[in-house]
Amino acid sequence: MHIGIDCRLPTYRMGGISQATIYLIQALGALAGEERYTIFHKRGEARSFLPDNNGFSRSNLWTPCHHPLERYSLAVELTGRGLDVIHSPDFIPPILPGARRVITVHDLTFLYYPQFLTAESRRYYADQIAWAVKVADHIIADSHATRADLINLLGVAPEKVTTIHLAANPIFSNPYAAEDIDRTLTTFNLTRGFILTVGTLEPRKNLETLFAVYHRLRAEKGINVPLVLVGGKGWNDAAIYEAIARLGLADHVLHLSGVADVQLAHLYHAAGVLAFPSHYEGFGLPALEAMLCDCPVVASDRGSLPEVVGDAALSLDPNDVAAWVEALQRVLADDGLADGLRRAGRAQAQQFSWAKTAAATLAVYRGGNG
Repeated sequence: MHIGIDCRLPTYRMGGISQATIYLIQALGALAGEERYTIFHKRGEARSFLPDNNGFSRSNLWTPCHHPLERYSLAVELTGRGLDVIHSPDFIPPILPGARRVITVHDLTFLYYPQFLTAESRRYYADQIAWAVKVADHIIADSHATRADLINLLGVAPEKVTTIHLAANPIFSNPYAAEDIDRTLTTFNLTRGFILTVGTLEPRKNLETLFAVYHRLRAEKGINVPLVLVGGKGWNDAAIYEAIARLGLADHVLHLSGVADVQLAHLYHAAGVLAFPSHYEGFGLPALEAMLCDCPVVASDRGSLPEVVGDAALSLDPNDVAAWVEALQRVLADDGLADGLRRAGRAQAQQFSWAKTAAATLAVYRGGNG
């Protein structure tokens, strides 16, 4: 069986979907089988993340990512390649008769929170997702929550959608020496015990609510540790910086971008708590990463997050400021509670692995339901 994987996004822009695609490809390479894979990329050097496996080859495509006509131009480029399966991890399948079209849908944020996207992005996603789920032969959802959204909001037949959970970068499972963690803390002028939040700076992450919580923690609970934001700038991030200034938190909130994965692992290990109040997540990798790194988690109870953290985190309404103030104060002040969350998180995180994800994905390629 000849399987093609659309890997244009990782060689165009790195982010959560791109990283997940790379880890999936590497995990597929570790599986024994007679499948032959072609990894299609847009530009740049894809060789660095190809598995050391003779069954994998790569090929360049000219079609740009997220172009309104990509379904058509991809079909032109992929015709004649002898593909039995084409997997589109960024959910846009080509018009390619004869190949089993598998897509991955990570979330349906734009349907729940259209205000979190530009008008142009809303139009693009509304058009593309409606078409994609209709023509796909099978759909992979990152979570049961996203699977339910596809069925309930877009009318997709239940038998057409398989939930296959993601997993974390293996680097977050590694043990780290205290001196290595301390070196990273020195780099960022931090000490242990800070509040950490991870993700792109955009309205969907609900950071303005977190700032209100942090302001009250300082004013009412005497919590003086820094709030550390790790993530790149996103759409409408200006409002986030304005909220920091409005609450007088500029000297207490540290924004770090361009943080290497190993440094992020160190930050998880050193943090007193991960605060993850996102309005909506298709999976929620920071919560899983934190649990792997022995960091207590307080998370939103929306979207996929409850199935990722299970009973190993404090799960709250993302809009309940008072509840977040109380929960974060408890975790930071109660060593017994924090240690219990660390132990539970470590156990919960073991449910997710790229080996499981790859095996279930290969079953879908072969015509099953994972």
